[in-house]
Amino acid sequence: MGFFKLTIRDVPLDNQVVLVRADYNVPLDRDGLISDDLRIKASLPTLQYLHDHGCKIVIMSHLGRPEERDPKYSLQQVATRLAELLDHEVTFVDDCIGDKVVQAVKKSGSHSITLLENLRYYKEEEADDADFAKKIALSTGARYFVQDGFGVVHRAHASTHAITLCIPSVAGFLLEREYMTITHAMQQPERPLVAVMGGAKIRDKISVIERFVAVADKIIVGGAMANTFLAYKGVNMGESMYESDQNEILDRIYAAAHEKVGDVVDDFIILPSDVAVTTDISPQALRKSVQLDQIGDKDKALDVGDDSIQRLVQEVSHAKTVIWNGTLGRAEVSEFAHGSARLALALATQPQTTSIIGGGDTADFVLKWDSAGGASFTHVSTGGGASMELMAGDTLPGIESLLDAAK
Repeated sequence: MGFFKLTIRDVPLDNQVVLVRADYNVPLDRDGLISDDLRIKASLPTLQYLHDHGCKIVIMSHLGRPEERDPKYSLQQVATRLAELLDHEVTFVDDCIGDKVVQAVKKSGSHSITLLENLRYYKEEEADDADFAKKIALSTGARYFVQDGFGVVHRAHASTHAITLCIPSVAGFLLEREYMTITHAMQQPERPLVAVMGGAKIRDKISVIERFVAVADKIIVGGAMANTFLAYKGVNMGESMYESDQNEILDRIYAAAHEKVGDVVDDFIILPSDVAVTTDISPQALRKSVQLDQIGDKDKALDVGDDSIQRLVQEVSHAKTVIWNGTLGRAEVSEFAHGSARLALALATQPQTTSIIGGGDTADFVLKWDSAGGASFTHVSTGGGASMELMAGDTLPGIESLLDAAK
């Protein structure tokens, strides 16, 4: 199964000005400093390839959701970190259109790298504004556009869609790898395929869950999402977070599961048999594992319980492919990260299992957990919403608009 779009290997970009859309929307700590540089590191193979081909590289990205120009969301510190990782000078320009950009690119030579300021300082970016995209194209003078920001390709923005109408557009290595890895796992997985679904809300992942009902051999549910499933099943969840308005969706999910596996639905969609509860959500909260019929009226379920952890580890030990999307508890509090940590450990010590970690909170958790920076897993996705939509089988506008590969 080949990639269906042209990539940087397929076009004559030697010594050309090349505009790259990266996803440098990195998490920041309380001091406003980069707390995780996965997305910067993930862009390096594409940048190195372009550098080796003598390109003038101009990179654009966004960071956060600024309402206006806000130094907190400047990409200046990303430029500094990128220069350290590449061991190469990176010129930062404090705008993404206009004469400053024109002059910076004109003064740069082959093998140069220039990073433009936050695209979202302009409202036209999220509006997929064609005139804004033309200004970017004219300011940079780019001969080719390279889409390598997987985390944004599910959005039709000026830097993901409108720009492709201005400049011949191809995929970078990161985008190609993300697409091929996730698509192959969903369409041609080594079986058994176990899907682990966590996080807070079913409504955010309906289409992904329904797709997994069709393609997975087992689905393990954790996190606040499990609370919703358990409440639907009639379990008293006390003061736990759950969605009370998803019964129609859950009826549909269970009907599809019953049609697939018959009366063994509860062995196909695996819910926790016990949960870890507390009455006080704080960093000092104490963890207590209880069976489902022992959940108190004031209890808040914040993680899967000890028995459930043992079962999920056993289930994934038999899997050839595991796709994990969503933490299994309130993982930012160490006492309620047990389920997520044990799953991460199981996957990290099973090199025979293809382990694909969805982006967003799941990726943030495993990167903090893994001393190898994510290398303990087969693939840690850089895209949260993009990876979910790709798993669900949706088309992604930032990929669809690239030049087609020959059939």
